[in-house]
Amino acid sequence: MIRKYVDGDIDAVMQIWLNTNIQAHSFISPDYWQSNFDTVKRMMPLAEVYVYEDDCTKQIGGFIGMNDNYIEGIFVKKAVQSKGIGKQLLNYAKEGKSTLRLSVYQKNKKAIRFYLREEFAIQSENIDNNTDEKEFVMVWNR
Repeated sequence: MIRKYVDGDIDAVMQIWLNTNIQAHSFISPDYWQSNFDTVKRMMPLAEVYVYEDDCTKQIGGFIGMNDNYIEGIFVKKAVQSKGIGKQLLNYAKEGKSTLRLSVYQKNKKAIRFYLREEFAIQSENIDNNTDEKEFVMVWNR
């Protein structure tokens, strides 16, 4: 089930955020993610966030963070990746939007393949000023 984030989700969501970033971005020091943890935790309740909660276990398996038409990120717990959760979260976001945008590190090949499969197109490339890593800006239109 996908539902709107509630304050009680913070610990589970932040653990997924940290673990997934470290796992998916081995080319960036884990210290970068750990040093941003508190800032992201403070901002999380202010963002538009939807969580995937397993109907049986009531455990949060992933979440998507949005800022209007911009996807801040899709994060899925490692143990349940490649089971369609990311696609469900993305489809949920697509329901109310005609256009979606996101940035993805060029070295994150798995994420790029996922977004291309989900009909996003690479629009441009830039450098993330925080990490000096190259990114693609990707766009989806209905």
